Amino acid sequence: MNMKQVLYVILASVLIVSCKDDDDNILAVDYNLEVEDFVWKGLNTFYYWQLEVPDLADNRFTTNKGYANFLSEFDGKPNALFDHLMSSKDRFSWVVDDYVDLENQLNRVGKTSGIKVGISEISPGSEEIILYVRYVLPNTDADIKGIKRGDLFWGIDGTALTKSNYRDLLNKNQFTVNFATDVVGNPSGNEVTLLKATVQENPVHKERVIQLQGQKVGYLMYNAFLASRETELENALRSFQTENINHLVMDFRYNPGGSVNTAINLASMVTGQFDTTEVFARTFHNEKLTHWNDSVSFKSHPESNSIKLRMDKIYVITSGQTASASELLINSLKAHIDVVTIGEASVGKNVGSYTIKDWIDNDGNVNPNHTWAMQPIAFKITDKNGNADFANGLTPDVSQTENVGNLGVLGDINEPLLKRTLQQIGLLPERQPISEAHKVQNSSHGRLINTENSLLYKSLSKEIIKKEFPPLIEGFDPEL
Repeated sequence: MNMKQVLYVILASVLIVSCKDDDDNILAVDYNLEVEDFVWKGLNTFYYWQLEVPDLADNRFTTNKGYANFLSEFDGKPNALFDHLMSSKDRFSWVVDDYVDLENQLNRVGKTSGIKVGISEISPGSEEIILYVRYVLPNTDADIKGIKRGDLFWGIDGTALTKSNYRDLLNKNQFTVNFATDVVGNPSGNEVTLLKATVQENPVHKERVIQLQGQKVGYLMYNAFLASRETELENALRSFQTENINHLVMDFRYNPGGSVNTAINLASMVTGQFDTTEVFARTFHNEKLTHWNDSVSFKSHPESNSIKLRMDKIYVITSGQTASASELLINSLKAHIDVVTIGEASVGKNVGSYTIKDWIDNDGNVNPNHTWAMQPIAFKITDKNGNADFANGLTPDVSQTENVGNLGVLGDINEPLLKRTLQQIGLLPERQPISEAHKVQNSSHGRLINTENSLLYKSLSKEIIKKEFPPLIEGFDPEL
């Protein structure tokens, strides 16, 4: 029985109400309440905090009529019902009205000009913002037209960017970006018109071998754990193995997660010295699904020429966008090898979800009357010892904040975060103390909106989860 069949059987067998007045002939599922019924059943079955939410209790409704009346209270808005049923502990569960769009996003497929942007306030608390380019996808319109990391935009189509209008301004297939000269949004007078196209991102954004002081450092900027693009990941690791690298730096600063199977594969290739019986991570579900609690072991790579870097120490660059499968890999590997983190605290997602659709049979067919799907938090995930103490983020061993006014070139040894990492390894001289003049100069920089706690960022970020094993959050930057 496949996963879709398992989910269908469980959903179909959920006892929704104890019908004490069956003769009232009230249906628990009204045609107009199909989506709401799907939402309640799914959360009642899978939700990690189901026992803590009174309206999700198994005995909450004593009649079908009472159940139907409850669902009707949300005025035909399934998302409002979903929000009502959330635990106060939950930062990550969400519901969507189009599972086709969700699946595209899970596979990092979408319409974009190729610009991955960040948001910075022009002053603390300001309504006005600028967009800054984190990176550009190769061979896209933005790449062809010369957009670079660190470029700043004060407006779109001549309209200044604010927290209130940026969503509408970004939601265009063709647009003109208005460049700024600095992080406070002064116009440069330059502009470029860009066109979006449907693109699948290659999560291996940058891969190179750096030679310093007679040693080789494998640098990998990996921006999503994407199962459909594992070939590129394997090729990068294979090149590191061929080069016989001495050190490995994995740059997860913009990696919000994705397929945990891919994370396990990456951890297995980075190491290789551990037996396939060695536990890598563990999952813990609600009381209804304790039989799904499981452990995940390191994997033997399927290719005959196995990729085994056999690293006993690695370096990982993190930020307030590093989440989910990225955090899982860091946390779980720490129980086996030395993992040094450089950058900023990560998001702090030590729980996972399953994508739930409204399956109507054991063949995986979905209710044709709607396209809603949801990602309720369904389990907690830990290292082999049961440790998952990073709900507030993984604190970096070496703290360094990315500076919007000095982003540098990704993969270059002078890019600030990579440079700090190479210093930590001992291959570059330690940085000089920051002068007071430099501190004053940088105090005028726009404030990078905190991506861990900012409501603005959460409104941009679509946190979607795919059932592989175990699935975790996958978030997405605003697209241009």
